[in-house]
Amino acid sequence: MTMASMVSLAAIALVAVASIVIGSFGVRLARNTSDFLVASRTVKPLANAGAISGEYLSAASFLSVAGAILKDGPDALWYPIGFTAGYLALLLFVAAPLRRSGAYSVPDFAEFRLRNINLQRLCAIFVIVIGWLYLLPQLQGAGLTLATVVPAVPAWSGVVIAGVVVVSAVAFGGMRSITFVQAFQYWLKFTALALPVITLLIYVGGDHRSLNLPAPPQFPTDTTVNVKTPVLLEVSQPVTFQATGVLDGERRGGTVRWDPGRRHSVSAGSTLVFAAGTAVPVPAGSPTRNSSWLTPLSEEEDVRTHLFEIYSLIMATFLGTMGLPHVLVRFFPNPDGRTTRRTTVVVLAMLGSFYLLPTLLGVFSRLYVPQLLVSGETDAAVLLLPTAALGGGPLPTLLGGLVAAGAWAAFLSTSSGLLVSAAGVLSTNPPLFRRVSVRDFRVAAVLAGVVPVALAMFAIRLDFSETVSLAFAVAASTFCPLLALGIWWNGLTDRGAMAGLAVGGISSVTAVILRLFGLTPGGWFGYLIARPAAVTVPAAFLTMIVVSKLTTNRKLPDAASLLLRMHAPERLGLGEDRIRNF
Repeated sequence: MTMASMVSLAAIALVAVASIVIGSFGVRLARNTSDFLVASRTVKPLANAGAISGEYLSAASFLSVAGAILKDGPDALWYPIGFTAGYLALLLFVAAPLRRSGAYSVPDFAEFRLRNINLQRLCAIFVIVIGWLYLLPQLQGAGLTLATVVPAVPAWSGVVIAGVVVVSAVAFGGMRSITFVQAFQYWLKFTALALPVITLLIYVGGDHRSLNLPAPPQFPTDTTVNVKTPVLLEVSQPVTFQATGVLDGERRGGTVRWDPGRRHSVSAGSTLVFAAGTAVPVPAGSPTRNSSWLTPLSEEEDVRTHLFEIYSLIMATFLGTMGLPHVLVRFFPNPDGRTTRRTTVVVLAMLGSFYLLPTLLGVFSRLYVPQLLVSGETDAAVLLLPTAALGGGPLPTLLGGLVAAGAWAAFLSTSSGLLVSAAGVLSTNPPLFRRVSVRDFRVAAVLAGVVPVALAMFAIRLDFSETVSLAFAVAASTFCPLLALGIWWNGLTDRGAMAGLAVGGISSVTAVILRLFGLTPGGWFGYLIARPAAVTVPAAFLTMIVVSKLTTNRKLPDAASLLLRMHAPERLGLGEDRIRNF
């Protein structure tokens, strides 16, 4: 094991230990069910904002944003823009009214607003589905990070270790415990990216290699690429290299020449060797020249389909944040709606500051780790960049360890939030548990954590940004319409809500399953499967409205008073907590 691997492994271990130790302080304070579920609603705005930011900045934020920029350039900025702007929609339309409803979870809100046990159970199912779907890239990211920094360690071990740490922290500390942990993890993640950015700007910021020339990226040194998953590549100029493996369906061994004008497939297990200065093949559909990489909607892309993908991604990320269960549950520890709004404003500032960092790292990655375009493992760009840009020595080794620690903090914090929301729903909704208790919460946390750990060990790994955006699409197609209409329209009925959830949920989840299992067809239908939100979100909203109009007899007689309760200031005394001590 190299010195860099040992340092990175030690850093990862320190993050896990520190998370457990900090969480133990919360355990000492967690004495009842309210502490476990909502930290007794005593968390201050700044602390809660740190916890929300730590929880929200997941594998997609820490690793995949830089990797997506490495591959797609400015077009990839829609990911951080959407992830941040989603909180603006949450601030304007949902945060304070939802907090005033007194509900703990989305299923609890559905029961409060529409008083239908079947609707409540349907919401609980989607909380679990979204949570497990979002947990997959977090746990897989833990495996990728561990396997990248310590090549001798199998990826599945990272999945298991992360799963054990997260389940333990949630089961024994609950909301109060992970609030402390997630706030600490936000600042660790920020530091883990800020220091490499500052160092690279100081040491290599004067590098005059231009990225605006109409030429492809080049390998800075002789580079060997081991392809672990099948990839489809293309080139903009002739490329000659040495290869061993299956290329374009044929087993090759020796010199290979690729010419522009066609796409080339490379099977898993192949090894490609490129000389320094050789043009870098890029994933099919990505910009092949640096000048087009710097240009949004470059001439190399089909503008119509690419615009559709962008609009669908915007809809998923802007509206999906409003429906993410692990995000919504973080607003309940605030004492009142006013502090909830203040928390959201601070979160916007913290997220906006953070996303500047992976953007710059993505640009540096285009210069120093272009081989990841060939292997398809662009999510590893942030992990490999310090050593690739600065060479050997103590400084890049320490920076690499810090980045690995930050990556694990990203996985652990987001996974903890997802597990709290899933365990909270399981423990507060029948038929699995008949009453709310600390013991039930702990059992639910274990049950909610075992399944995604098992799935992460065997599921196909997509880019983390893509998997996370699919989870956003499901949230935007289900809980966003329910919350937006439930909070702002007194005409919503239980039948309308159930019909909308069914239409939006089934269609979006079907698209996700097809995508995750590699069953995406070609043509426009394939684009719809990869980016379903542009269709499934409007379908869900329309269905809820139309069915509610057709079932006006199901409208609650006190619907107007329920809306008044959600929008009236707390000092009027109209609210009532739905979480009591047991």
